[in-house]
Amino acid sequence: MARLGLLLLAVVRALLQPRSDLVLENLALRQQLAVLMHSGRRPRITRADRWFWVMLRRCWSRWTEVLIFVKPETVVSWHRRGFRRYWTWLSRRGRRGRPAIETNLRALIRRMAMENPTGGAPRIHGELLMLGFDISERTGSRYLPRYQAQPDAGTRWLTFLRNHRDAIAGMDFFVVPTVTLRVVYAWFAIDHARRRIGHVDVTDQPTAAWVIQQLREAFGFRHCAAAFNLRSRLDFSRRRSFRL
Repeated sequence: MARLGLLLLAVVRALLQPRSDLVLENLALRQQLAVLMHSGRRPRITRADRWFWVMLRRCWSRWTEVLIFVKPETVVSWHRRGFRRYWTWLSRRGRRGRPAIETNLRALIRRMAMENPTGGAPRIHGELLMLGFDISERTGSRYLPRYQAQPDAGTRWLTFLRNHRDAIAGMDFFVVPTVTLRVVYAWFAIDHARRRIGHVDVTDQPTAAWVIQQLREAFGFRHCAAAFNLRSRLDFSRRRSFRL
């Protein structure tokens, strides 16, 4: 009696489902049945089977409800493994590793860091670009001398955040791998005063113009213009006091 009731509920649910969900559900069940029929108790999963479930996971939200022969975590691990293999293959097509910078450039970075202790990697990177050295900020930061952290640095930073929480906003990028082995960049801004996410947008080419447009949409044109003018004045004053 209980089985008959469950069967009737399944029939009613199937009638109420959209046609696309019903087609995908039948396709997923038939695929698993074919794998079990050809391999017996212990399924032998091929590369085509893995790609099928990775694609189904990306285009259908109810894929876990019909998954029987493996766990959902296994399908997620297949996607991550394929993503890692693709980018490993892509990185090995050309020359391996980052090109090494010259010895005189390393010495210049260390000298600028020693003569300007409060400069930091962003300021030193900006000065190097103005001098004609085309390197990334992360590459330059590897050759900066390491300083010991001050004991009260964390306390001072928390005090700064409490005092200026209503006037600052946190923003950053995070990446999302897609089923086609591409990377999508998501930009978000957090309003600390209201403790909520103020703005979110996604792109596959995060250019400077795109980020400026997101700042306008998140904070308004006047706030962005004032911030850019203040930043330009600060950068100009720092350049004048920067020692070379």
